[in-house]
Amino acid sequence: MSSVLESLPQGGRVAVVRLRSMGDCILTTPALTILKNARPDLRIAVVVESRFAELYENNPDIAEILPPDMRALRNWRPALCLNLHGGRTSTRLTAFSGARVRAGFAHFRFLAMYHVKIPRAQEILGVERKVHTAEHLASAMFYLGAPRMEIGRASLFTASANARVEMPAPPYAVIHAGASAAGKTWPAERFLDIASYLQESLELEPVFIGGPGESLTAFRKWRTLSGAPLGEIKLLMARAALFLGNDSGPAHMAAGFGLPTVVIFGASDPEIWAPWRTPSEVLVGSGGITSVSVPHVRDALGRLRVKA
Repeated sequence: MSSVLESLPQGGRVAVVRLRSMGDCILTTPALTILKNARPDLRIAVVVESRFAELYENNPDIAEILPPDMRALRNWRPALCLNLHGGRTSTRLTAFSGARVRAGFAHFRFLAMYHVKIPRAQEILGVERKVHTAEHLASAMFYLGAPRMEIGRASLFTASANARVEMPAPPYAVIHAGASAAGKTWPAERFLDIASYLQESLELEPVFIGGPGESLTAFRKWRTLSGAPLGEIKLLMARAALFLGNDSGPAHMAAGFGLPTVVIFGASDPEIWAPWRTPSEVLVGSGGITSVSVPHVRDALGRLRVKA
């Protein structure tokens, strides 16, 4: 019996619905590479919210970046619509995509609208341990018929000609001190201590970044970049020597560029969300994120042998 990928027409179109968030969007790119390697003739579109669309720009595996709009998706005329998100909006988009084949994970709601129900990643990969998010997403491609292969690093690409923000001169370290919740946020004064250490001991200029709505006032002693387009943040990361921050989307971006990365975890599970395929140190405090000390971070930097 042929696989789903084998059943698709030559030069067929695939729509991959991946609405949010930053980390999930980034960790979808290894799966897209596996899909493209399996069927180089396929034209792959990613359906994504505008705030994350720049993550996929200049990616050679992707033929089109589509908004989460029914008309745009139907006009793409996908032969296969693969829902990797599973929320209400993505389910509705998938259901009315017009695709001959609709696929989604078996733990999603509204299963009746999927022709292909993808089982647990553990079943596909033949393991019973926790799987990383990158493995979970890539396992869908194996189930659809892609040959088993190593799940590579996330794929992120820059376009330096589009830079609108003045970039610092290397060497520098990118620091993201923000997070989505207080329990995932290391204290600001400790980030300041580490910034001084990076400058004085490792000769790396600290550059603090923040997303829309994240205040960088506490870090104004150093260079800051607040609310910049993701294309600018990608360019900043691509030229950096180090990333340091809380468990958040920028940590996955840093890993996508292969940066030595130190990530301080709070409530999230590092087995599922650790930096993927990059030299990294994951710090988890036994008493929550505030139990990770400045010396812990300095020791992690030493183990990574970070140099200017």
